[in-house]
Amino acid sequence: MAEGLTIADCVPVAMKAGEINLRAMELLDAGNTGTYGHPVPASVPLGHRPNKCILITGHDLHDLQLLLEQTQGKGIDVYTHGEMLPCHGYPELKKYDHFYGHFGTAWQNQHKEFPNFPGPVLFTTNCIQKPKDEYKDRIFTTGLVGWPGVAHIVGKDFTSVIDKALAMDGWQDDADNGSVMVGFARNAVLGVADKVIEAVKNKDIRHFFLVGGCDGAKPGRDYFTKFVEQVPDDCMVLTLACGKFRFFDQDLGDIGGIPRLLDVGQCNDAYSAIQIAVALAGAFECEVNDLPLSMIISWYEQKAAAILLTLLYLASRTSASDPPCLPLSARRFLISWSRPLISSRLRQHRKRI
Repeated sequence: MAEGLTIADCVPVAMKAGEINLRAMELLDAGNTGTYGHPVPASVPLGHRPNKCILITGHDLHDLQLLLEQTQGKGIDVYTHGEMLPCHGYPELKKYDHFYGHFGTAWQNQHKEFPNFPGPVLFTTNCIQKPKDEYKDRIFTTGLVGWPGVAHIVGKDFTSVIDKALAMDGWQDDADNGSVMVGFARNAVLGVADKVIEAVKNKDIRHFFLVGGCDGAKPGRDYFTKFVEQVPDDCMVLTLACGKFRFFDQDLGDIGGIPRLLDVGQCNDAYSAIQIAVALAGAFECEVNDLPLSMIISWYEQKAAAILLTLLYLASRTSASDPPCLPLSARRFLISWSRPLISSRLRQHRKRI
């Protein structure tokens, strides 16, 4: 904090950052859904099938689309890694037959996972770690991400990635490692809003937990796994971003045919979660903070911190973060300072959407 400035001086600036980030997420959501359609529930294999293969990681949907177009008919399957998993729910991406499944978990495990993938890996955005020598020659980057000594693709011509895939063995066998469901963004969830509302009124659903965010590499970050494992059977878990990989493959069953674990999407799809909360509040004729909803959020970098500021801007006070994003005294101040804004901010946002 700059010398002479108090927390009271900084809070309005933080709130403005949260407001601007909300608009940024709104524009990104419009771009993604306008181009690739609204996500729909889809089952994604965690195993593999015999074929040449490419692994794509990062966040960029457009890069994935271009890769799918350029690999079509070439005998290559495309697998997602990390936060590319939700892409399997977009109609204009999932229509490609060779867009097959998901491999691995979150970014911090790439040193353990990439040696076991028998094809090239394309990074589309951040989260790259220093590649190990055993797989460095098959790492490719594009866009803003790069690494010294690693092939960088300019112009989105992925021929070099494709040639590398064709030169490698690829998967030689079938492996059924189960599957996970994706595609529960706001359009899909609100499409069954009547069932959700009825289940809440009938006390079949007692509480909602949004558990997710950006995961970190520090050992022992197992709070979120243990939390989800202990969530009561009459509660729903919504998740997003790479924090989901602490528990994304757990079978939590369903409530009245609605899966108890709903994958909302990438980190920026926190916007979709906000839309769901606001719409449900409207249906119940209450404020968002009166909903049976708690947010359990992990954070690691600037984007996640920006989303936390957006939640503060919207005056959501039923939340916790790990690791603590602010000193305890500052968090207490922000919570007490934001409570008078709860009704006005959320009413404004509800009217806007």
